[in-house]
Amino acid sequence: MSSISTAHTAMASLPVVDRPPAGQLTERTPADLWHMARAVLDANWSRNHTVPSRTLYPHQWSWDAAFIAIGLARIDPDRAWHDLRSLFLAQWPDGRVPHIVFDPDVAERDYFPGPGFWQVPLRRPGHPDGTGIVQPPAHALAVWEIYQRAPGPQAEAELRWFYPRLVAAQDYLSSCRDAGGNGLASIVHPWESGLDNSPAWDAALAAVPADLGVLVGRQRHDNRVAAAAHRPTDEDYARFVALALGYRDGGYRDDDLAARHDFVVECPTFNALLAAAEHALARIAAVVGADPAVHLDRAARITRALDDQLWNPRTGMYHARDVRTGRLSPARCVSGLVPLILPGLPPDRVAALVAAAGSSRFGLSASMPVASYDRSAADFDPVRYWRGPVWININWLLRRGLREHGHLDQAETLRDAMLELVRRSGYYEYFHPETGDGVGSAAFSWTAALVLDLLGEGEAPPVSGPVD
Repeated sequence: MSSISTAHTAMASLPVVDRPPAGQLTERTPADLWHMARAVLDANWSRNHTVPSRTLYPHQWSWDAAFIAIGLARIDPDRAWHDLRSLFLAQWPDGRVPHIVFDPDVAERDYFPGPGFWQVPLRRPGHPDGTGIVQPPAHALAVWEIYQRAPGPQAEAELRWFYPRLVAAQDYLSSCRDAGGNGLASIVHPWESGLDNSPAWDAALAAVPADLGVLVGRQRHDNRVAAAAHRPTDEDYARFVALALGYRDGGYRDDDLAARHDFVVECPTFNALLAAAEHALARIAAVVGADPAVHLDRAARITRALDDQLWNPRTGMYHARDVRTGRLSPARCVSGLVPLILPGLPPDRVAALVAAAGSSRFGLSASMPVASYDRSAADFDPVRYWRGPVWININWLLRRGLREHGHLDQAETLRDAMLELVRRSGYYEYFHPETGDGVGSAAFSWTAALVLDLLGEGEAPPVSGPVD
């Protein structure tokens, strides 16, 4: 992988790519965006993987790695394969892929919660430390995307390496995590959703005590390097830590979750990606000589279960469901629009989701992508993480969904809005949904990676489409 090391050496000394001075905002060309995105990804290379950001996220995150690989496939497929392989080296024997893989060069004191907190018991000799929880399964989509960019014998060998590991990850989520018994995977922690402090979890989290005592002796890393007003509150974090401790101290067991664990929720985005991964696996199976039908059948079953269990006809979108109570969350969150990526949705559902995305609640327009939370809600917060800001990765998924269902004009509107946002403000973690200002970490990897994908896309079919 000489391209990795040489690129890192060349780019490591570059300044952080950030918002330009006033007066230069309109001067960025697509070529500028392309080169700046490459610079972000090269500067964020660390050991054998790409970190989300140098400041706030010093390890490898699971669904970040998938989105990052999709962008890397546009510029360096070898590095994209390498990045994802480094994540799967920490896969558990039961198939789960940890939501963080820890860099041993980062001291425990420099990130909380680190490996000492998680105390993962199933570490394989010679493999990296990770956590005991997961993140949305976007990896099969990424693997198929990389293969499409550079097919050939080497890429087919990569598919053969990844296929059984991806199947194991899907099997774990579809079986061990089916806490509700209805064919959907449950998350046991808000961090597993990737949408950490989304209002979608508020109702379920209300049953978890916010005991600030669990934070005593534990130093949060996030609000030391980012504005506290942009991050989850201490009350949120106390609940997050308590849930992680409960799952850890239960031995990371998944049996009888609804009775034993305080947070067991079916997330629309998580399950939409679970089904989309099966569509991608069907395509991969066709290349490696396995049976695509198994994956297509599972994708259809997950899609039906998602539609049966999580659709709210009153709001015209999908909502998270608390498995312990059986109730849908009342919050209208962008997670409820992401099932648009699935090809098997009924046409009336597609129409409702497209209408919701373009409504004043979420605000898709020529000048702004979709917000992460209902703009009309009393607790909408334009700068606090997943409670209002615009995120490029979610909008990238929504655009895939629009294309999947033939809404090509809206898809191009969304593409243009995403590129304009980054052109104006830089490669931030997320963005203010009214001003477009960058918020959170600057030089954020998945923002850069997905802009590369938007700039470099051709006429490749959506990965969630039917197998030919």
